[in-house]
Formats: sequence, C-alpha cells, structure tokens
Amino acid sequence: MTSARKSHIGLEQRLSLTGTGSFDWDLESGEVSLDDSALALLDLLPGEFDGLVTSMQDRLPSEEAVRISFAVTEAISSGADQYGVYFRVHRRDGTVQLEHARGRILRDDEARAVRAVGVIRSATDDAAELAAVDPREERRQGIALMVQGTTEALSRAVTVDDVVAVLSGASGLDRFAADGLVLGLVEGDHLKLIALVGQTMQALDELKLHKVDESLPLAEAVMTREPRFVDSLSALARRFTRLGPYIEEMKLDSAAFLPLVAQDRAIGGLALFYRGRKEFTDADRNLCIGLSGIVAQSLQRAMLFDEERDLAKSLQATMLPRGVPTVADSEVAVRYHAAWGGRDVGGDFYDVIALPRGRIGVVVGDVQGHDTHAAAIMGQLRIALRAFAGEGHAPATVLSRASRFLAELDTERFATCTYAQFDPATGIVRAVRAGHLPPLVRHVDGQVGVPRVRGGLPLGLATDFGMEDYPEVRLDLVPGETLVLCTDGLVEDAGLDLDTGIQNLAQVLRAGPESAEDLADHLSRALWERWGSKDDVALLVLRRLPDPGTLQEPRIHRYVHQADPEGLADARAALREHLAAWGLGAVADDVEVAAGELLVNALVHTEGGAILTLEVLTGPPRRVRLWVKDRSSTRPRRRSPGETATSGRGLLMVEAITSRWGVEPRGEGKAVWCDFTVPDA
Repeated sequence: MTSARKSHIGLEQRLSLTGTGSFDWDLESGEVSLDDSALALLDLLPGEFDGLVTSMQDRLPSEEAVRISFAVTEAISSGADQYGVYFRVHRRDGTVQLEHARGRILRDDEARAVRAVGVIRSATDDAAELAAVDPREERRQGIALMVQGTTEALSRAVTVDDVVAVLSGASGLDRFAADGLVLGLVEGDHLKLIALVGQTMQALDELKLHKVDESLPLAEAVMTREPRFVDSLSALARRFTRLGPYIEEMKLDSAAFLPLVAQDRAIGGLALFYRGRKEFTDADRNLCIGLSGIVAQSLQRAMLFDEERDLAKSLQATMLPRGVPTVADSEVAVRYHAAWGGRDVGGDFYDVIALPRGRIGVVVGDVQGHDTHAAAIMGQLRIALRAFAGEGHAPATVLSRASRFLAELDTERFATCTYAQFDPATGIVRAVRAGHLPPLVRHVDGQVGVPRVRGGLPLGLATDFGMEDYPEVRLDLVPGETLVLCTDGLVEDAGLDLDTGIQNLAQVLRAGPESAEDLADHLSRALWERWGSKDDVALLVLRRLPDPGTLQEPRIHRYVHQADPEGLADARAALREHLAAWGLGAVADDVEVAAGELLVNALVHTEGGAILTLEVLTGPPRRVRLWVKDRSSTRPRRRSPGETATSGRGLLMVEAITSRWGVEPRGEGKAVWCDFTVPDA
C-alpha cells in the first residue's frame, strides 16, 4: 500500500471523529482550497486535486456540479449571504455518499461576490428521502437546474462582453457540465472565436479567425446550421485534418459542435468539449441543442444592444466638441460617459470656449430627457451658448440669452447648466448657475470646498417665468488649485440624496491625483462606474498649474477663505513650514506676524477672501516678499491710535518689522506687499 493511500486512510479515520471539512472558493478565478477533511469527504488524494473544479470530476458527476453551481449562483443573484446544498460523491470503491455543503458569500466594497467559504459534512444520517432520490428524477432535476441556471445567468447579460463573461466565468463550464468551451461569432464570411474556456482550449488560439466553410467542424455546423455530436475526437481528426494537431494537444475525448441560430440566421457557433464521455444520449443531444438556443437568443439581444449603443454614442459624439483649446498655465480635461441604455441618448454636454484676451469660457449642462430629442436640443443649445460667449458678453448675459433662445425653440424641454469665465493670467473665475450643481474647488492643501454660487432658474423656465437674473460670483483660483464641473450622473444614486452625493464627490476629489487628465479618469472610475453607469455624465476639470518659482527663488500661493475660521491659522502655519524648508526660518516670526495683520485687514474690511503669496527674491540683497491680494480697491491707511485704542496698530506693526512695504493696484482689487531682508548666514 502506498504512503499516499495510507495517509488518505488516516484522514478518513480522523474524519469519522469530525465529520466536517472546510473550503474556500475564489469566484473570480475559479480556484478552490480544500482542507484535509474536505479532501477525505470528497474521496480525493492530495495529489489528485490541483485547486480547480475540473479535478473533482471523477468524484462529482456533472449533474452534481450543476446543482452546486446553481445554489451558489442563486445566492449571488438574490443577494443572500448564505446557501446550502446537498450533493452526491461517487467514491472510488463504487459507493455513492450523500454530503451537504453550507457556504457564505463574501463580497467586496462594491457588493460584488468574490469568494464563497464554508464547510462540507457527511449527510448519510440525514432524512431518508434525501438519500433515496430516484436516479431518473435526479437526472431530470439536474437538466432542469442546468437550463434554469444558464437562462437566469444570461438574462442579466446586456452586452456581448457580458455573455462572454457568463460563459467564461468561474461557473461557465459547470453550466454545461463540460470541460472545454469555444464561442464564435460570424463576421462577414469568417467565424471569429471570442471565447476559449478550459485548461487546454488555448491550443485553438491560432484558429481564432477562419472562414465559414467545411474545413473545421464548428464552421461547418454554422454553415449547414446542423449540430454535430462527436463521440471520438481522434476519429474526427481524420475528417478534419486541419484540426488534427490541436486535438492531440487538447487531450479531450468528445465534443458537440452547435450552430447558434436566431431569427432564422446563423450568428455564431458553440463548441462543448468533454473528457471521459463516450457517447451522447438523446437527452444529452436535446440538452445541448436547447442550451445553444438560449445562448443564441442572448447573443442576438446583446449584439443588437451593442449596435444601438454604438449608434447612440456616435450621435452624441457628433454634438460634442472634438477638442478643447490650449490654455496658458492651465490644464483642462473633459469626459463624456454615455449611460448603459441602448439607443437612449442623454442631453448632458460640456464645452470649452476661447475668449478674447486669453480667457476661456467653460460650461457643463444637462437638457431634460434621455432621447434623441434631448440630444438635438443639447446640440442647438451648446452652439448658442458658444456664440453668446464668443461675443464677449458677461456670464450672466450669456445665460439669460441662452434661456431666451431655448424658450423660443419648439420644445417644452428645459436645461440646467453652470457657466464660468476663467482668466489664466489672474486666476479669476466668474461663475453663474442655472439650476445646476455648484462647482467644486480643490485647494492646494488638498481640502475641497463648494463655493456658494447663487443660482437662477433652469434655462427656458427662467424666460417663461420672467426671471432671467443670474447672479455672478467671483472665485479666485490660485496656482495649483482645481475647479470641477459635472452633471448629476456623477453624484446621484437611487439610495442617496444630492447633498450626500456631492460629499462623496468631494471626498473622492480630495484623494485624487494632481493632473487634470488623471483626475478626470479617477472621478469617472470612482463614481460613475460605482453607481452602475445608469445615467450619462459630462465632466470638466480645470486646473491652474502650480507656480513654485525656481530653486533659487521659490514661491507658494494660498487662498484664505473669508468664511473659514481656521484658514488664517493654517496659512500662518504653512508660511512657517515653507520658510523652514527653504532655510529661512530666521524671518519666520516677522513674516507670520505681518501675514496675520494683512490677512485680518483683508478678511474684515473687504468682501471675499484673500490670496496669499510668499516668494524669495535673490536681490541683492536677498529678501522674502509677502503679498496679500484682495478684491477691494481701497488702499489701506495708516492711523495713529491712542493709548487706550484696541485697533489701528496693524500697519504700524508691519512697518516696524519689515524693511519696506507698499500697495499696488490689481485689476478690480489691490495687492499689499512687504519685504523682509534675510540676515547673512
């Protein structure tokens, strides 16, 4: 007696004490882990099991494998966490043993089933009726489960890729009780193999594209629309000499070559390969033909969906801009994602418009509805917005004219949008909103804010109600900051309110990459795909490139919000941190005091926030310059406070600790600057 056999007997003896074994099934790769007790229950020697379901076929007949696969699939599709199933093991001594598996479905963060873990136990002592099922009834139930499981799995397949995923997934071969599977689609006068499933099926990779003729059995079945059942593949090689070398490499015994026919047209072929099967009974043949019919109907539906969706995407693409203009010292990334809705076309749109004096206009909007009429309205509205913006009108005027334009069209649709003009030289953004989502801004410290952009009514409705006022809000985008505009498909989900969706967007934006292109992809993957791609999305990311200066003359920028109570303290801490990193900690105290005084003046006595800039000037002499820019043109005035006064000493302190200071006009506002001479080392 071999040592392996003795070890197996020892396991069986220990099994009599425990009676249970454990398993861990990776549902994505199909790999299964079994402990020693589970191997003994399945009557498998350690060397016989390679971690794949196919290595259990000598102990688990096809109908039992289907029974287990159906129980797991049913639990996954119903959202259940647990499942239980009885099955029979054909032991090597010729006896049949009833066993029971109870498992738990483990899901990832996106609620996808990824693993099944649980225990196997002997069920020989369970109810007698479980142990005495009539073999013919058992066979009938196995066939019914196989058909039902395949039908249910394919009913959820929407695209051709989905169908392939069902057939090639962890349970794909189990659905057909096969050891290998080949799926091909007709393309013109060729048969293109799109799925090769099974351990040795890759041997057919060289035949992925071949003519529909009599040179290969699957192509012949497609051409004649007649199934071919082959009890001996070696004998088949004499009829199809081109297939001979591949049959030897596949090491399989029999096969069924089935045409996939839908609406009286052969659309492809399905080949099922078996190991150990020597014949096909009438029931086997009828089952294969029935399953091929289910696959054919699913494929036809999926192919029609793919064609309609491609048509819809092409139509949508023709109505969106082909490219975006290059913007000085800035990055712009745009994305449009169509909903998975077949022929339905959404009204979401974006545009980037070149304006005079190096400025740009950015817009993201959404026309009511998901049909070709919405897409047509979207195309006209986008062109109108581009024309009004190109004429040089202020943002509020652009939206009021666009509302009037939409109201005069022969439609009852309305549209929402956010439009903003951006000056890359100053970072000033002038934004207006028509019933749309507000923009989001990611600051240089990684924090994300939602600016208060007061909105008006949606375009079209504003004109109908005589309320075409769109309040304009100014935002200051400092170097390194990012502005994000999007439509509601990026933030809305059936189980979430809009505010929660915007919070999720802010959280994902906070952790996203720096570049505009990478960030647009990151937001799409993390949110649009996460919600299930049920709505179309227009996304625009505008980033003002960082301005770090040079190695000898470094520079930082920071925006301090008027409504942020912690912003002042954070800004002062950032100044001290950068001065220390530049080796200029000797002036950090004076710079921090001056920055606090100037920022307080700007935040208290002006409307809006302030932009803080710190830079090193090589001189001579070498010095540090601090800038505080605000939106007021009123120049600061030095006062002479009395002894008991509690204010008015800010500029006196600045004058005392700086080498010099001054004020310069900056567009609609001003910039207060002060210099600090760096002492010799």
